[in-house]
Amino acid sequence: MTKKFITYMAASIVGYILFAGSIIAFYKDDPANMDLPDRQEFNLRYVATLKVENKTKRTDVIYYLGSPDITEAKEIEDSIYQVMFYRTRKIRGDGITTKDECTPMLFINGLLIAWGKDAYSQYNAY
Repeated sequence: MTKKFITYMAASIVGYILFAGSIIAFYKDDPANMDLPDRQEFNLRYVATLKVENKTKRTDVIYYLGSPDITEAKEIEDSIYQVMFYRTRKIRGDGITTKDECTPMLFINGLLIAWGKDAYSQYNAY
């Protein structure tokens, strides 16, 4: 009886470890389900991984970060300029997200070309 119990217990522990490991490995974080401080940190970490040479698409950013907090767009000649703002810091505790609490990301024809403080300035310059 003791040998059976130990076998079942060991199998249960191994099963639990495999289950927990698969959740950790395959579960995608969803910013929509995070509280504000966690979402801000998640957004900051994602922004820190961006590189211009990676040619990041707008759809990829939305996939990882979810819908933007604020967005603006305009068409100039044959190009679509869009700036999306993702909340990355808290300045006021009023429950309203403002542009100064966000990191802007500038896309031209769906391709990320700039992010950070200067991205919105570039958007306004076009």
